[in-house]
Amino acid sequence: MDMKGPILAVVVALAFVKPVVAHHSFAAEFDANKTVTLQGSVTKLEWANPHIWIYLDVKDDHGAVQAWQCEGGPPNTLTRNGWSPNSLKMGDTITIDGALAKDGSKTCNARMVKLADGRSVFAGSVGGDNPPPPLPKK
Repeated sequence: MDMKGPILAVVVALAFVKPVVAHHSFAAEFDANKTVTLQGSVTKLEWANPHIWIYLDVKDDHGAVQAWQCEGGPPNTLTRNGWSPNSLKMGDTITIDGALAKDGSKTCNARMVKLADGRSVFAGSVGGDNPPPPLPKK
């Protein structure tokens, strides 16, 4: 019996399978005690499960532009909280309150986002569908 046909079929099928991204715990990646407020210009939005990602350029205290990435909640949660992929446009100036990544990278877990139209929306990534308490002031 020739096994080349079935083996080739399996190899071809596996080539088209999209890898599953592992879901992580908030506490494994982010430090709730290290908060950040970022204001910057949106450069990219990835609106996909399991979490959205917002990319923005933020000026530091010296005026240098730094690229940041912020994780939000699942698209379905965000839609129920009043926003959609159309709420953010490339170049919009937004403000994000969130928790810093433990690895020291320019990454945060977004809690609240102030959109360019002035609305503040829950980012949905911590605490399920209910907005978390306000972040402590620095």
